[in-house]
Amino acid sequence: MAEPSTGTRRQRPNLLITGTPGTGKSTTASALAEATNFRHICVGDLVKEKNLHDGWDNKFECHVINEDLVCDELEDIMEGGGNIVDYHGCDFFPERWFDRVVVLQTENSVLYDRLTKRGYSGTKLSNNIECEIFQVLLEEARDSYKEEIVTALQSNTIEDISNNVENLTNWIGTWRP
Repeated sequence: MAEPSTGTRRQRPNLLITGTPGTGKSTTASALAEATNFRHICVGDLVKEKNLHDGWDNKFECHVINEDLVCDELEDIMEGGGNIVDYHGCDFFPERWFDRVVVLQTENSVLYDRLTKRGYSGTKLSNNIECEIFQVLLEEARDSYKEEIVTALQSNTIEDISNNVENLTNWIGTWRP
């Protein structure tokens, strides 16, 4: 469970964009960072670049991230605000870091096509589709953060992504510490 808020006063908000792999997190976060001049932090890339993992999981074909190392790496960066964090999990980040948590959701057939195009198959494919069906990431976000900062957004089409970026850009423009 994420830590309770300590009331940190930032001049710019921090956002977490989460969701099952293939829901458009990186595309949305990258476009939003460009529109707002915020920093886009892709946790998956950070884990690889800084070696913030405990090895490789052969079953799921991914690194086993070391959550403590990731949080230590990001702590000072997050304090300043103006960050968009992109990751498919959210329950290990301190609650105080985020002013908005966005859970992207995608229709199962669209997600299946996206993941198979990435080369997902077997256990990795079925596990991710099941996570989306059962809304695992949305529940994780709701369990880890205040209800009023968690938002679920559809991310099936380019138009959805554009609308999401526009709405989040507007939210950032009206945010006050």
